[in-house]
Amino acid sequence: MNQLRYVYAVCRPFEAALQADLVGVGGAPLKQLAHGGLVAVLSHVPPEDFGYEPFKAHLEDLDWVSETARAHQSVIAALTTVTCPLPLRLGTVFRDDSGVRTMLEDEGEQLRALLARIDGRVEWGVKVYAEPVEPAGAAAAADRPASGRDYLRMRRTRRQDADRLWARAESFAQQLHTDLAARSAASRLHPPQNPALSRAEGQNVLNAAYLVGRSDSEEFVECVERTKDQEPGLRVELTGPWAAYSFSDPDSGTGEEAR
Repeated sequence: MNQLRYVYAVCRPFEAALQADLVGVGGAPLKQLAHGGLVAVLSHVPPEDFGYEPFKAHLEDLDWVSETARAHQSVIAALTTVTCPLPLRLGTVFRDDSGVRTMLEDEGEQLRALLARIDGRVEWGVKVYAEPVEPAGAAAAADRPASGRDYLRMRRTRRQDADRLWARAESFAQQLHTDLAARSAASRLHPPQNPALSRAEGQNVLNAAYLVGRSDSEEFVECVERTKDQEPGLRVELTGPWAAYSFSDPDSGTGEEAR
């Protein structure tokens, strides 16, 4: 049975060579398919894994999904060092080269517009977490209230402290987002992460992505770094630079979030 085409990203034509040992999903070598002034970076994958029904079944296998996602991400990361790739979704597969060309032809205008948006830019992620800070021995004291009245008073005090921290965290996150968005070509607010899924400590208050020019990235990073440890009980995390995952569809980085 013929191999399918797994497409990682669409780029403008680029001359720089990728690292010699870079491979795609399943260890397959990478290929470039050029059409209409665009380049699709792809590899061949077996239909018994990436046909519609097999792929759907594989999505139930977390180990398989993780391995595929790592291979996908490694290709995107390598492309980001030599160009500004437009990442495609995990598992974007076509029957043959003709199908890839048809995609580039049919979506060419939109793809070129998106590539123009991200040209010379990378994505940075910024998260803010609220982490309640208890005085030393507070937890132990709470376990041994002198009376029922003391217990209720302790609970009320802790709830008030948490409310004040949350209000402060929201104000801090809103101001930080405003400052960072002003330094970005576009920004996007993602839903707060579920702590049970992310396994991150604290309550996620801000989960945002920023599209920043490569030449402006140092100043952007310095701006974020200055906010760290600025507010007790709040943690700021910076990740990147990444390919522009959050800005790879027509509706991303538009409206009031765009700059």
